[in-house]
Amino acid sequence: MPEKSDPIQNESDSDVDLYDISTWEERTSLDGLAVALYRFLSWSARIVVVLVALLILLGIGGLAALTDLETGALTLLSALPAFALAAYVYYSDATTGEPLSLLVATFLLGVLTANFAAVLNGLLGPIFRSVAVVGSILFYFLVVAPVEETVKLLAVRLYAYRSSSFDAVIDGAVYGAMAGLGFATIENSLYIAQQLGENVDFGLSLIGAGNGIAFVRALAGPGHVIYSAFAGYYLGLAKFNRENAGPIVIKGLLIAAFIHATYNSTVGIASDAIATITGLPGILAFIVYIILYDGFFGLLLFRKIRRYKHAYRAAHENDRDVERVVRSETTEYE
Repeated sequence: MPEKSDPIQNESDSDVDLYDISTWEERTSLDGLAVALYRFLSWSARIVVVLVALLILLGIGGLAALTDLETGALTLLSALPAFALAAYVYYSDATTGEPLSLLVATFLLGVLTANFAAVLNGLLGPIFRSVAVVGSILFYFLVVAPVEETVKLLAVRLYAYRSSSFDAVIDGAVYGAMAGLGFATIENSLYIAQQLGENVDFGLSLIGAGNGIAFVRALAGPGHVIYSAFAGYYLGLAKFNRENAGPIVIKGLLIAAFIHATYNSTVGIASDAIATITGLPGILAFIVYIILYDGFFGLLLFRKIRRYKHAYRAAHENDRDVERVVRSETTEYE
């Protein structure tokens, strides 16, 4: 859908100056001041968001992964599976590679924006959990998943989205995966710091610390990458389809939030069912369910990425065919 224009523009000759009548561009010093103030306010708003997130991170003790060696080591180990999955999404990008600086920035913003979700979940959780089982399910679908997927997408929107390097739809999935990795890392750190305690020595005893919390968080981490890669893909689609950008972003968030909330709502029941049917110990049943669940939606994500890759290569192959035809025609009569 082409961008609409004023009736005067539609009926006027192209050489008629319509500045400040039905068109606008930066011309006067006042125009320049307006542009400068807009840019300042836009950047200030983003900086305020980042600073508030940082203050929340400090307030809830989220820097334990940096200040405490044991917590940091377990956080690093717990983040490895999510890192591997994010790296796979990155290397699946058939277009130009994304700058390391943008990937790192998106990861760090994923760490910071996660704290907004921590605050909202903490405030609203008791209200929903007071309504027995149904309250928990509603909490997952109406608060946890939508909020967490939104703040992860915010991490992409704050910086990488505005960069010229974000020049393809698939880049949204790449940066979404990095935001999910940042979110999973800080979430793991908070869980580990809470469970670890203060009397664990750095060494072999650290492996079993916190009743295996690092191992459990390592299993949960890849899910965050999958969810936010889905949402990020649709953010990329929205960037290049601005006339429908809003609905496209909402669609991506709905998909990501649904997968996320369904996992949270079913992981306990499904793990118990697998343990009952197969006789497996609880932790093994838990692992089986996560592998099946993340494997299924991970496959859907990779199929979407593969479809984009095939379309991208086909389009470039067509370009090369056209170029070969043009060359042959231009040299035919030389």
